[in-house]
Amino acid sequence: MTFVRLGYVAMSVHLQNASPSKTMTYSNFSRMEDREAAIHKLETIARTNLANCLRLLKHNIAHDITFFRLSSKLVPLATHPELSDWDYMQAVGEPLDNLKQFLQNHPDMRVDFHPDHFVLLNSPKKEVLQNSIRTLSMHHKLLKGMGIDPVNRCVLHVGGGYGDKEKALEQFIHNWAFVPRDIQRMIILENDDKTFTPMDTLYLCEKLELPMVFDYHHYLANHKEGENWRDVWDRISGTWQQTQLPVKMHISSPQSAEKFRAHADYVDSGMLMDFLQEINGSVTQIDCMIEAKQKDDALFQLMQDLEKHPNIQIADGASFYIQ
Repeated sequence: MTFVRLGYVAMSVHLQNASPSKTMTYSNFSRMEDREAAIHKLETIARTNLANCLRLLKHNIAHDITFFRLSSKLVPLATHPELSDWDYMQAVGEPLDNLKQFLQNHPDMRVDFHPDHFVLLNSPKKEVLQNSIRTLSMHHKLLKGMGIDPVNRCVLHVGGGYGDKEKALEQFIHNWAFVPRDIQRMIILENDDKTFTPMDTLYLCEKLELPMVFDYHHYLANHKEGENWRDVWDRISGTWQQTQLPVKMHISSPQSAEKFRAHADYVDSGMLMDFLQEINGSVTQIDCMIEAKQKDDALFQLMQDLEKHPNIQIADGASFYIQ
């Protein structure tokens, strides 16, 4: 029997006026003649985003949801090179403290990040790697500010293929030596839907001793002929043995046969059950992050669908056991 906990990404479709990702472009920032006023506006946006993040976490607790991906856009322009003198952490100290207190009062809540696609640790370009590390450092600071141990809280794709996938994998290993140790300890890797298959990603995770996030939809879209995820599941789940967190996977459904890689509004419960029944009993717990356009509503709908399944024992509003 395996315990399954569901989570969703960044924002709610049920909670109104609670976006944690309000932003300001640098072009708009630079058009403001008073730089101090422009920075004040940035700080106001950041504090609002973090306050809305707290509202989202309270909403989640009310619905038994204890797994949540934080928005990576909480502090707009935090890593922009023209704002290197801005102490954004001091500016958002109070709302971070509020989040810290809430998370301390709800220790079962698992939160993490998934930075944007421009974070590329296998880039052959030095400036891209440096910018990626700067962005990851911001995530690390925010996690620390929330009182969260940053270890294994930030999921990344391997990166670009750059026309030679094998060389790109080795470039990741080469670049890894330039990544600060505290940032290294924060990283977990996920297979993607176009370039790096589960076997590619597992190669890096085993070599660098990183946990691997298995994305089932990405596997269906991108794997080599003859490769079967079931053959390496024990190795994938085994990458989590040295961590304090449960195994994590991503679930989404194709938008259509023509747009197979795109995420649908909701999750096909049959597709998820195909996976869960195969891994039942192999791990005591697995946390499934729903990547669907309808966010928390997709989670609620999935739980309703799963209630009808004969092999499911509901635990609460967002978790269940596979029997």
